[in-house]
Amino acid sequence: KENCLTELFNRCKDLSRNNQLHTENLVRHIYKAFTVEEISKKIAQLITPPEINVPVNVIYQTIEDLHASCPTNLGDWYFTGNYPTPGGNRVVNKAFMNYMEGKNHRGY
Repeated sequence: KENCLTELFNRCKDLSRNNQLHTENLVRHIYKAFTVEEISKKIAQLITPPEINVPVNVIYQTIEDLHASCPTNLGDWYFTGNYPTPGGNRVVNKAFMNYMEGKNHRGY
């Protein structure tokens, strides 16, 4: 998985050099390495304060059910990494580059 991050970082840098960060969301490829259950567990870990000593689970409907219940709203990027706009692509790619470079800056 670490090699995947480095490869995606290099691809983001290539897009950035060509002023093309907006054309493709490369970060979404990271999500492919994980199951929905793994993503849910990680979200629960991230949002659980250290002083909480009980298991915390994050439960939400499947992506397919989300799409079925909100057919005109494509806002599933928190769960899929699939940003629906060129501006979203640019921001997520830049935020990922900042993360990989150790910069604590927003992607916009």
